Amino acid sequence: MTGSNSHITILTLNVNGLNAPIKRHRLANWIKSQDPSVCCIQETHLTRRDIHRLKIKGWRKIYQANGEQKKAGVAILVSDKTDFKPSKIKRDKEGHYIMVKGSIQQEELTILNIYAPNTGAPRFIKQVLRDLQRDLDSHTIIMGDFNTPLSTLDRSTRQKVNKDIQELNSSLQQADLIDIYRTLHPKSTEYTFFSAPHHTYSKIDHIIGSKALLSKCTRTEIITNCLSDHSAIKLELRTKKLNQNRSTTWKLNNLLLNDYWVHN
Repeated sequence: MTGSNSHITILTLNVNGLNAPIKRHRLANWIKSQDPSVCCIQETHLTRRDIHRLKIKGWRKIYQANGEQKKAGVAILVSDKTDFKPSKIKRDKEGHYIMVKGSIQQEELTILNIYAPNTGAPRFIKQVLRDLQRDLDSHTIIMGDFNTPLSTLDRSTRQKVNKDIQELNSSLQQADLIDIYRTLHPKSTEYTFFSAPHHTYSKIDHIIGSKALLSKCTRTEIITNCLSDHSAIKLELRTKKLNQNRSTTWKLNNLLLNDYWVHN
């Protein structure tokens, strides 16, 4: 389901470490089976010296942000089948986020892939939003492991969100950003993470997007996998190309029809 003429698909998954060769092999097989246009992964645990280890056949465009230690680490992978032209890249030196701006299938898109730390996650994300304020436009998608729920429905315990989460939601709202999954699934109680010590489920992985993009979002779903202790989230976006192709085909048919009447 790689970006066809009519859609692009984006996946996000916390991979929980990629230092073991078998884990990288399993990730490659999983990505190939899902066949997205773009894949955002978090917690690669690869250092700057290890970035060459992340290789997937058919995915030569790989953008990474890594620290000095084997923790955090994020990457954005773009399929060779996808028409992609990057125009700007920003990396966090600790490997907690990477932003790539460019055109995908002739659509302007800004993708921000985040892995928030375990403590102080809402405040961290708020700071990232401030730091990248000038780059986050009406073509923005923010995805990844936020390490925090965003609403009461994001926890199996139905625990109310605290002040920090409320302030993060307020910051998102002010930036015209919305929780795409929750908007399309307002009553869903699907989760992306299970905490064994607390015996609770939560949705701490998210796909956030600019309000202007919502009309292009055709589908989003949570996908279970055997790679990680997190579930993945998939987003499908409609592109302009479908309408352009229809328009071109219609004109071409008219021309052929006119040509037929001229010669007959």
